Amino acid sequence: MLTASLDRSTARTVVALANRAPSVHNSQPWRWRIGPSSLHLFADPARALPATDPEGRDLRISCGAALHHLRVALLATGLGARVHRLPDRHSPGHLAAVETVPARPAADDLALARAIETRRSDRRVFSTWPVPTGFLADLAAAAAAEGARLVVLDDERRRLTVARLVREAAVEQALTPGLSRETAVWTGRSRSARDGVPAANVPTDPAGTVPVRRFSAGEQAQNALGRGESDGTVLALLTTAADDPVDQLRAGEALSAVLLTATRAGLATDPVSQPLEVPATRAELRSTCLGDDGEPQLLVRLGWAPLAAEPVPASARLPVDETIDAPDAPWA
Repeated sequence: MLTASLDRSTARTVVALANRAPSVHNSQPWRWRIGPSSLHLFADPARALPATDPEGRDLRISCGAALHHLRVALLATGLGARVHRLPDRHSPGHLAAVETVPARPAADDLALARAIETRRSDRRVFSTWPVPTGFLADLAAAAAAEGARLVVLDDERRRLTVARLVREAAVEQALTPGLSRETAVWTGRSRSARDGVPAANVPTDPAGTVPVRRFSAGEQAQNALGRGESDGTVLALLTTAADDPVDQLRAGEALSAVLLTATRAGLATDPVSQPLEVPATRAELRSTCLGDDGEPQLLVRLGWAPLAAEPVPASARLPVDETIDAPDAPWA
């Protein structure tokens, strides 16, 4: 298959869109290098969270989401992507080499690219309007196309189990040396911050069917539900067959596909990683929600924001040129 040339302006544009991907604590733990007909994704160890994510799972999932955003953005410009994941066994930080090839986007591809700009992580409660089963099937298909599985946890027992495990993981992490300080450093930031989680994106009242991670500050008004209504969150678990670095990268790509597909349909979304960051709660998720069939990678909250809900502010991103290295720059 022939490659297609990649000019610098197009490369910067698609990298800027890739950088809109969700990442743990909005840490944006990736770097890019641009070739004549390729883009290369690297993990950025300087933006890792060693207390929260000692094994780098969240980092690789975050980078996988950026990789899928990149592929979507490329396709919108008329370029396909031939992806080589972990192409150099001597450089585990080199997560993907993306060769550009000729392609023609369909209308759905362009709509998915537009969703990159409008997707937000909405940590508030959702309305009780049901999510149509057809929408959920579309999200499952989007995950499957990326080599993952999206399991909707639609029975009360599993939902209660997840809520309990989120609380247990929060307690375990509170006792982990350095983790509370790390969370405080990366969250509760001002609107002008270039990374991290802004306080404006964190509800003042975190109560919901599934507890959300407690950050160092919150300024966002909680959604007001009608009398007798409760949080209508639909809870889904993203899984892969195994759990090596490539599986984690693919889990991030599947996460991006699910979030963008949901955003295109008008759904609100919120990735939840906390109970997957603690070995004991992750193991119980695997046994209770999956029957040990597959590896749990990430939870996703889905639903409809109430009509009166204030829009979620966009969280800031680093300037695009600060995330791009010269092709021949030294790499640790």
